[in-house]
Amino acid sequence: MQALGVLLNVKFKAHGGGDDMEIPEADSPPAPSPSRPAKEEVKKPEPEPEPEPMEITEEEKEKKEKKEKALKEKEAGNAAYKKKDFETAIKHYTTAMELDEGDISYITNRAAVYLEMGKYEDCIKDCDKAVERGRELRSDYKMIARALTRKGTALAKMAKCSKDYEPAIETFQKALTEHRNPDTLKKLNDAEKAKKDLEQQEYFDPKIADEEREKGNECFKQQKYPEAVKHYTESLRRNPKDPKAYSNRAACYTKLGALPEGLKDAEKCIELDPTFSKGYTRKGAVQFFMKEYDKALETYQEGLKHDANNQELLDGVRRCVEQINKANRGDLSPEELKERQAKAMQDPEIQNILSDPVMRQVLIDFQENPKAAQEHMKNPMVMNKIQKLVSAGIVQMR
Repeated sequence: MQALGVLLNVKFKAHGGGDDMEIPEADSPPAPSPSRPAKEEVKKPEPEPEPEPMEITEEEKEKKEKKEKALKEKEAGNAAYKKKDFETAIKHYTTAMELDEGDISYITNRAAVYLEMGKYEDCIKDCDKAVERGRELRSDYKMIARALTRKGTALAKMAKCSKDYEPAIETFQKALTEHRNPDTLKKLNDAEKAKKDLEQQEYFDPKIADEEREKGNECFKQQKYPEAVKHYTESLRRNPKDPKAYSNRAACYTKLGALPEGLKDAEKCIELDPTFSKGYTRKGAVQFFMKEYDKALETYQEGLKHDANNQELLDGVRRCVEQINKANRGDLSPEELKERQAKAMQDPEIQNILSDPVMRQVLIDFQENPKAAQEHMKNPMVMNKIQKLVSAGIVQMR
């Protein structure tokens, strides 16, 4: 069977024994040997037909040509502007505006030329036109802001009094709502400062200032301190360079317990006139009430350099020395000592002394090494710092 199968190229399956064998049907044709699939031909994509050029109407063609001519005019205007040939620049920008009404940059550029020429009214008109046209065309907000900034600059240039700056400031603010540009913000700040300076100049009147100061003096004598402050403040608005008004207002603030305000006025008084002894008495009094006795002593001593026989300054020195000696002797009550120490610890100068490694060693030597302490006492700078700590109640000498 197997031999016959070989001759016929047919497999027989024997039943009942031997190995199982797969036998195809007799009339089945022989299995074809596997062959590689023929390569499919890659079809090249057919080229898409080129779109037929769209026909441009005569109107569109004319509009395009005008836009191109307008851009050339703008470039010519820019070149003339850089050369400071302003009249030529204006002609080019004007021509560009006539050729293309859809671009507000031509208007803002012409406004810039008018600004440089000092023709502020013409500049403002162009800026208003650019903003109006820009709104209609929905132009870039930066372009709108640029037009408003140029208008504000022109208005500021035209300002002759403080009120004249108000429309300029308003215009700069509008520009910033469109686009927050640092240059516009600076122009706004400059305009606000100029307005404030002019207001002070316009309000300046030394005669009225003296009258207001005298009214303040009368109120002070009657112990009407709040009313006195109002008059002194008005006096300073009329004449901000009067040291007497600052001195008198400092005295009012001291009476009212507004010590920081009093100190500030006293320091301003000294700044305006370093030889005016009242400034030092006012400042020393405030520092004394703040229980900064060492600082008050320094202030009184500084005043004595300019007026050595001033009794108020001498009395101030005496009062400060009494308080400092009281602390040196340890005569402070526990409550006074605690209050003084708490106040001192808030003083940056005291904090710096206590945080200084050298001074910390000095304080240790004063407690543990008398010989080293004697050497430290020969150093004026060290002793000055020790005296500050004593005055503050931080250190007690026994």
